[in-house]
Amino acid sequence: MMTKTPTSTDSSNEAESAIDTSRMSEGERAALEMTESAREAAISEKTFAGGLFFGRFDMEQISPYPNQSVEDRDQGDAFLEKLEHFLKTKVDPDAIDENGEIPEEVFEGLAKLGAFGIKVPVKYGGLGLSQSNYCRAAILLGSYCGNLTALLSAHQSIGVPQPLLLFGTENQKQKYLPRVSSGEVSAFALTESGVGSDPARMQTHAEPTEDREAFILNGQKVWCTNGTRAGLIVVMARTPDKIVNGKPKTQITAFIVETNWPGVEVIQRCRFMGLKALYNAVITFKDVRVPRDNILLAEGKGLRVALTTLNTGRLTLPAACVGLAKRCFAISSRWAKERIQWGKPIGEHAAVAAKLADMAAEAFAMEAMTMLTASFVDGKKSDLRLESAMCKMWATECGWRMANDTMQIRGGRGYETAASLRTRGETPDPVERMVRDCRINTIFEGSSEIMRLFIAREALDPHLKIGAPVLNTRLPFSLRAKAAWKSLLFYSRWYPKLWLPDLNSYSEFPLALRCHVRWCATTTRRMSRSLFHEMLWYGPKLEKYQLLLGRFVDIGTELFAMAVACSRARDFSDRKDTEAEKAIHLVDYFCRASQQRVEDHFRHIAKNADASGYALAREMMESPSGVLSDGILHDS
Repeated sequence: MMTKTPTSTDSSNEAESAIDTSRMSEGERAALEMTESAREAAISEKTFAGGLFFGRFDMEQISPYPNQSVEDRDQGDAFLEKLEHFLKTKVDPDAIDENGEIPEEVFEGLAKLGAFGIKVPVKYGGLGLSQSNYCRAAILLGSYCGNLTALLSAHQSIGVPQPLLLFGTENQKQKYLPRVSSGEVSAFALTESGVGSDPARMQTHAEPTEDREAFILNGQKVWCTNGTRAGLIVVMARTPDKIVNGKPKTQITAFIVETNWPGVEVIQRCRFMGLKALYNAVITFKDVRVPRDNILLAEGKGLRVALTTLNTGRLTLPAACVGLAKRCFAISSRWAKERIQWGKPIGEHAAVAAKLADMAAEAFAMEAMTMLTASFVDGKKSDLRLESAMCKMWATECGWRMANDTMQIRGGRGYETAASLRTRGETPDPVERMVRDCRINTIFEGSSEIMRLFIAREALDPHLKIGAPVLNTRLPFSLRAKAAWKSLLFYSRWYPKLWLPDLNSYSEFPLALRCHVRWCATTTRRMSRSLFHEMLWYGPKLEKYQLLLGRFVDIGTELFAMAVACSRARDFSDRKDTEAEKAIHLVDYFCRASQQRVEDHFRHIAKNADASGYALAREMMESPSGVLSDGILHDS
């Protein structure tokens, strides 16, 4: 379990005392207060990633690198061997892409393998494998077929199995887990036509029956992955408001809904640029009777179910991107050796070699981040929302760049379909399909923009707990004065420490990497100082400067990636073989490149065109320039 199971204690009181919403619009206030109330009491500053933003670089939390136990890895190997054989002999990803359907025999074969219940305990009919082995399966799938990856990920990571394992009652688990483990597909329904990441505007609602034994569900959900095939769906819906301190408070509740119940109807299958066999649906619910026993966690706790489920669920995407990255490197490096231009292989030309180096180094770091976080899940670490969000954001963006670079390296053959290449007698590398299929990854389960806002909110949380009540005009003066005194005491001790040099020798790391680890430690304090300075300068308005906060998020994520990559390379170095040398070389290059990116982010914190760009965008939205519309065809 990634995060502790929430208790009945609500964190909204803490949130309301920390954030001043008096100057917000009604819509902004409602959205913020609902999201804040769904957050568990954060301890993110005590985790490795959270500590970075607070000026603490605690390498002991991630080093030595936490490898799987022999027993756990053996269990994963046994399943992965069967899965790999099945994929090679029974699955044709290009045919699935062309036909837009996954054959029934593939569904049946996956079910027999237990692929629909990888993490479900054996007593409920699943394989009972660890999060680490689940991520290894996602890596394998991500290297081969995006459609199968999406099917199994949506089913297990955000569909019924994961929230049921986290929040389900024993009766619910006994009733539904055997069904989903045996191959009954599940889905997750949150998004609506007018509601993406703003649950305060949700229209789907459920009203209790007179006998209070059930709810009547009405509404419509869009982009419900697996929806056209699902037998079970986790549905988020508004339930009657709760009165808190004399004011109505919006309630979102999570229900397990069976699609064969009267009133549940799939009205459209959505089609997309890639993932042609994605079973994505628009689903309506008309007077659907849902038993109260089918509520997950508790009435009004649905958003917490969704957020907590996504913390773990997001790890599947970076794992799949690791598989994609390795496949991209394999295709690109092979072609770079074979393709001769201007008298030598294109891999010997600096422009192509740079792309290959970035691919190799970033693939190593992606895997290090993802598997580290998966190991923390297996170790029952209590709060990994930041680590999982960083993995999701960084790996999906790297994966997209790698797919794009692979197409560039392959040139026309990258843009040509695998079927066409095969017809011409060439190696049918499916680069064109991979590019189409992976583009969604930076949007799935929280877009990169939303991830940056999410990470920024968590990064600021320790400071909000300490200092925000001082600026909260809704609080009595006496409480604000007391908070001011506490803040002064805390920051008078905390801030000077950020200027102290890092005296750790990091002698346990290979010599080539010690300077990088030390640089990370020093830069962590620099980042924390800079963030604190921006907080002093902008005050409560800082949360509106999304591009500025995004740079801090990117710096923190790069530091996380560098530190974890160094930790993993240290693990390799103990082997004293050629693989150790390669790992050290990969990470040395990765850290050098990453440091350049970090320095760019710091420069743009001090000097940027953010305000000018924002003003221009507003101006162009209100009154577009004729230059931008002349000479093109417009939709009628």
